[in-house]
Amino acid sequence: MTPPSPEGLVVTQASLDDWPVIKGWAADEGWDPGKSDGACFFTQDPEGFFLGRIDGEPVSAISVVNYGADYAFLGCYLVRPDVRGRGYGLTTWKTALAHAGGRTVGLDGVVAQQGNYRQSGFELAYKTFRFGGVPAAGESAGTGVRAAGAADLDAITAYDSACYPADRAGFVEHWLTEAGHRALVRIVDGRLTGYSVIRPALTSLRIGPLFADTAEDARALFAALAAEADGRPVSVDIPETSATGVALAEEYGLTPSFETARMYTGPVRPYAADRVYGVTTLELG
Repeated sequence: MTPPSPEGLVVTQASLDDWPVIKGWAADEGWDPGKSDGACFFTQDPEGFFLGRIDGEPVSAISVVNYGADYAFLGCYLVRPDVRGRGYGLTTWKTALAHAGGRTVGLDGVVAQQGNYRQSGFELAYKTFRFGGVPAAGESAGTGVRAAGAADLDAITAYDSACYPADRAGFVEHWLTEAGHRALVRIVDGRLTGYSVIRPALTSLRIGPLFADTAEDARALFAALAAEADGRPVSVDIPETSATGVALAEEYGLTPSFETARMYTGPVRPYAADRVYGVTTLELG
């Protein structure tokens, strides 16, 4: 726990019991958090969530979730609207970043904050655009796509590690099986060539990740995801570097609503960025 700041702010680690506060603020910002995100997020690093309070009342939040010894991801950076401009966010930010130690830190930053992030040592890697809407009728799911099962866990975990800058086996297991989450895989010639998850959020079904070997694999999975939506709105965060991901979203009638920027404070381990057609989540990377 940090001592009170001159403004009376006290920043402490948050618990899963505090998640509804963070989730509510995120919803107010239009981020459309998943209904079961908290349980999955805290699985990765239960000590990586923080709240700032004034006289016991929450006013600010942030997460700095550690992945192994070399990488962390910053998200959920929020300040209650009625107390913005008083330095509470910056104090909460500095307190939480200490949790990362010497790790490279990544984030997906909204446009309005990217300048501030650069001043804190974050550099742009690529932009991401959220596409959303009710998927238009498209082709049927390609061959080889089916629901993920327990026997697929090891292959999915290994595949995920190849598509992300860190290993996150515990998170992936919960992400695949959390209540309401639907995980799909594509198997070609007995080999996993892609996987994706669609989950219920407050105003849509969120797709993420969408990882695939090829455009054909991504297309097959996307068609199955659109079928899972069954006329309900979906959203997916697509890196600008994935021309196929953007084309798929547009083909199904989805339109961009806002952009973020993936930024890092330093180098990250090599990963298969060409397989990333949709990021997992803006909060944890």
